[in-house]
Amino acid sequence: MRIVVYGTRSYDRTFLGAANALHGFELQFIDAPLTLSTVRLAEGFDAVCVFVNDTADRPVMDALAQAGVRIVALRCAGYNNVDLAAAADNGIAVVRVPAYSPHAVAEYTVGLLLSLDRKIHRGWSRTRENNFALDGLVGRNLHGRVVGVIGTGQIGALVARSLHLGFGCDVLASDIVADPALKEIGVRYVDRDVLLREAEIVTLHCPLTPDTHHLINAQVLAAARPGLVIVNTSRGALIDTVALIEALKQRRVGGVALDVYEQEAGVFFDDLSSEIIDDDMLQRLLTFPNVLMTGHQAFLTEEALSAIAQTTLQSLNDFAAGRQLTNRIAVTQ
Repeated sequence: MRIVVYGTRSYDRTFLGAANALHGFELQFIDAPLTLSTVRLAEGFDAVCVFVNDTADRPVMDALAQAGVRIVALRCAGYNNVDLAAAADNGIAVVRVPAYSPHAVAEYTVGLLLSLDRKIHRGWSRTRENNFALDGLVGRNLHGRVVGVIGTGQIGALVARSLHLGFGCDVLASDIVADPALKEIGVRYVDRDVLLREAEIVTLHCPLTPDTHHLINAQVLAAARPGLVIVNTSRGALIDTVALIEALKQRRVGGVALDVYEQEAGVFFDDLSSEIIDDDMLQRLLTFPNVLMTGHQAFLTEEALSAIAQTTLQSLNDFAAGRQLTNRIAVTQ
């Protein structure tokens, strides 16, 4: 099978290359993301492998089908960038990596929260300039605080468990289906609206759907507890950035830690340090001293990258062999 891998970075080449030793596929690595203008690079290939910010809408799906592509493999869990109906209409299968290393994202979430709340990143920046003053670095304990976890799948459950059992937080949770194991240790499931009103800290671990788009919006921020801390390592569009900036300006939000951003496509995963970025919202966010942002790296561990590569190539191997695709995404989802 011939596979073109879009939007590749050095770590993609390393881990996909290592996993491919078991399969012997022909992998063509392309730095550019999948867009309508780069679809032509897939001509003659059986499959394309894409990531979170690649474009897989109807025009791209139509073009992929014309190019002879029969399957799209996402090396990630989220698939909100894929038009599944268009894929089905074109007879293109779509597979993903539903779970790779939930510990990677869960641990990073807690790390972001600790860095933000204890101002670790600001302290590190100061000491690099031989400034060892502690003024302005006063933080808060996590112990005893009310934390809301929205989405208690594998990642959210690990975060809830760590914060409750490890740090002694009072954890509220919201999900369509409650996790009995979390309830057993004292995590309390409540309605999402109740959680958003009562939590001092909210951490997001749900997929991006029409129901969760801009879950954190102006109305929610106005009703939230003063000084609310928000952590998002899930999907950028869960937060209305315009409303968040306004709440930060009005000092209603105490701090924000973001590893994702709703307009990150075309910005994240690239070195733009010598470029002028014309995204005014992103640039405004970066000016706030109580905003900590990283570039979608929560998943980036050796264990996660290895699992992603192995699962992705195994799905492609199953497709080539005509076996059932365990990780196929159905149009009805």
